[in-house]
Amino acid sequence: MGGKYKSVLVLIGFVWMMMVVRVASNNYGDALSKCILFFEGQRSGKLPSTQRMTWRKDSALHDGFDIGVDLVGGYYDAGDNVKFSFPMAFTITTLAWSLLEFGHHMKSEYQNAADALKWGTDYLLKATSVPGTVVALVGDPYSDHACWERPEDMDTARTSYVVNTTHPGSDVSAEIAAALAASSLVFKSTDYGYSQTLLERAHQVYHFADQNRGNYDFSLEVVCPFYYCDGSGYMDELLWGAAWLYKATKDQHYWKFIVENIQYQEYNFAAFGWDSKYAGTNVLLSRLKSATHSPNPFVQYADKFVCSVLPESPSKSVSYSPGGLLNIPGESSNTQRVTAFSFLLLVYSRYMTRANNRPVECGNNVVATPSRLAQLAKSQVDYLLGSNPLKMSYMVGYGTYFPSKIHHRGSTLPSIDNYPKQIKCRDGDSYFRSTYPNPNQLIGAIVGGPDINDQYNDSRSAYVQSEPTTYINAPFVGVLAYFKSYPS
Repeated sequence: MGGKYKSVLVLIGFVWMMMVVRVASNNYGDALSKCILFFEGQRSGKLPSTQRMTWRKDSALHDGFDIGVDLVGGYYDAGDNVKFSFPMAFTITTLAWSLLEFGHHMKSEYQNAADALKWGTDYLLKATSVPGTVVALVGDPYSDHACWERPEDMDTARTSYVVNTTHPGSDVSAEIAAALAASSLVFKSTDYGYSQTLLERAHQVYHFADQNRGNYDFSLEVVCPFYYCDGSGYMDELLWGAAWLYKATKDQHYWKFIVENIQYQEYNFAAFGWDSKYAGTNVLLSRLKSATHSPNPFVQYADKFVCSVLPESPSKSVSYSPGGLLNIPGESSNTQRVTAFSFLLLVYSRYMTRANNRPVECGNNVVATPSRLAQLAKSQVDYLLGSNPLKMSYMVGYGTYFPSKIHHRGSTLPSIDNYPKQIKCRDGDSYFRSTYPNPNQLIGAIVGGPDINDQYNDSRSAYVQSEPTTYINAPFVGVLAYFKSYPS
């Protein structure tokens, strides 16, 4: 690399470091442990004897009885008590990817992360156990959102909503296929039988998604008022599911489908989250090789994603707060993009390193090296853990100053150990309005986070900022595992 490029990079690095408020070095191992523990607080169903977040108890033990299918288990995705399969499956896919890329850095936490993954895959197997149908959600969102009660006390309808051949849901089905295929790779060396079960089901569910095309929120309008409308359509999930199945099997049928539909990647390369999977697909496929297509056509799109995020890039499509936090205007939970983008940057940084430290050129003499991508990801991690203008950690239980009044029913209400009587639908309102901290700490929960001006409202009613979700935490597991090994 020429001296001019090196000078530009040094100057950029210095300016960026000056932008971010520095505090004492973070304990990434502690943050990783807490990030994984959070999933135990989101569990639905019969809790195991190994449950460590003990203020949570058994809940929703009759899920699926209305349709004659055992749907006990899985995760509540956020601060409510509904089980949405779409974000749950994305959570499992990214958690599996975290384990595949960075599991060797997790050490003693690897088994806890694998247990969190299996809690989700066990449920997804149940949700796809009837051929020709996929369970998209369990619980009536309208009645659930009208109540503030513990999951252990739920007296609202636990309706099961399914997509099928006449009411299709390619997006939710293909995302489940991606989750099962990715997870099959995680368990391949430790439980081959279970791994094969996951992979076989992934094939079946993907075929169902591809042969019966349609958006699940068109078939089930009940999901739309509650945030999980699929605004990007279902093609990104079909590509994402095919990418994971290709990675797991090397079946050229999946690669052929991906390449034949590559035009969808051209204008959607910068999106990654529970709704849109294009950037993740490109990064995942950028390292894979096919006997029929060389060079890999997805590298250019992964490069464009990098340039859309890099602060100094002329083609940047995101904003940064004065304190240095990535921000996407209009997002209802900004930290989900922070953790997801940080994960992709770190994964792609490793891929670039393996390709002889190949840099990404963004124009105007801006060149992104693998170390620059890792540096940017680390700046986001450090911001969320307390290196920010408010000196506040946005992970509950990490550091000395963190959100204390998060938008989360189980955390807000007293545990059954301390208050065994049932708290009915509206009985929890006084706890919601209370100015006191939540009685139960949802350790490891990452909230929606601060606004574009680095300001945070620690209030249950400010759910955009104060509500945690599983899909915020899942990619952060991998990121924290990496920096646990490479803190500097």
